[in-house]
Amino acid sequence: MTTDYSTLIDAETWAFIERTNSFYPPDAVDLSVEQQREVYNTMCRAFFAGYPESVASADRFIDARDRKIPIRIYEKRDSDPEAICLYFHGGGFVVGGLDSHDDVCAEICEATGFRVISVDYRLAPEHLHPSAFRDCLAAFEYVDLTFGLPIVLCGDSAGGNLVAAVSHHVRRHERAPIGQVLIYPGLGGATDQGSYLTHADAPMLTTRDALYYAKVRGGGFNWSTDPRFAPLNDTDFSGLPDTIIISAECDPLSDDGRHYRDKILAAGGKAIWNNEPGLVHAYLRSRHSVERARSSFRRIVTAVHLLGQGRWPGQL
Repeated sequence: MTTDYSTLIDAETWAFIERTNSFYPPDAVDLSVEQQREVYNTMCRAFFAGYPESVASADRFIDARDRKIPIRIYEKRDSDPEAICLYFHGGGFVVGGLDSHDDVCAEICEATGFRVISVDYRLAPEHLHPSAFRDCLAAFEYVDLTFGLPIVLCGDSAGGNLVAAVSHHVRRHERAPIGQVLIYPGLGGATDQGSYLTHADAPMLTTRDALYYAKVRGGGFNWSTDPRFAPLNDTDFSGLPDTIIISAECDPLSDDGRHYRDKILAAGGKAIWNNEPGLVHAYLRSRHSVERARSSFRRIVTAVHLLGQGRWPGQL
């Protein structure tokens, strides 16, 4: 089943896709992991937009028993943060780190006034599941104990998966997250139906890519019944924080967002799913060059801001 992207995707977005592909080729998963990281880091540097003037950051470590987890803390000058946005970056659990989403986190900080904390969780294949989950859980527990502010979890792609996994795990916590914002997340949906078929060959991410990343993260084992790996396959969706999911229409992962919203609503929770028309996976990097992405990023920032204030947007 193929989709005609010539009309779905506008000229601005095609220009972004072509620029991305010039650094990070569509067949990047065929490269070695070392090569993937090299080309991904080069691409991230090329798209880096710098910090807003009012934002500064500092790198720290969380002591987590047998390891230190690097984090980056963003603060807005002359701001008294009402909440913390704890950010988990994307990259298929294989690439990415504190630098790959550095400017995104800085802009969230500037727009909300919140303290933003980005987590450099361990990557596969050196560290298989559940290593990334354990690091993100340890980061949540550290932030909860250290700052005593409401916490909004936010993440894109693989980071969106980790956001949901942590939310499910700590929902009965005395101070559970006040909200979660998932940006084009992969949540472990069935890859033989829906958007995994209609957008199997989408620009920026294919179903083949998604299967590759899941295999690398899981070490070849089938973790599909583990909600820390595939939150969509949890048996209980009650008690979750207020949830906003932002998907891209031209992305095999888009139905994961829709199904996740539906499961939360069916369990009596609050959830919104926006499927951004004509946008592709990883469009956050196009927020300064593509009008559709710029508008979507404003919605994402608004979602983080409102949830951190304990307010429900109703719609975005």
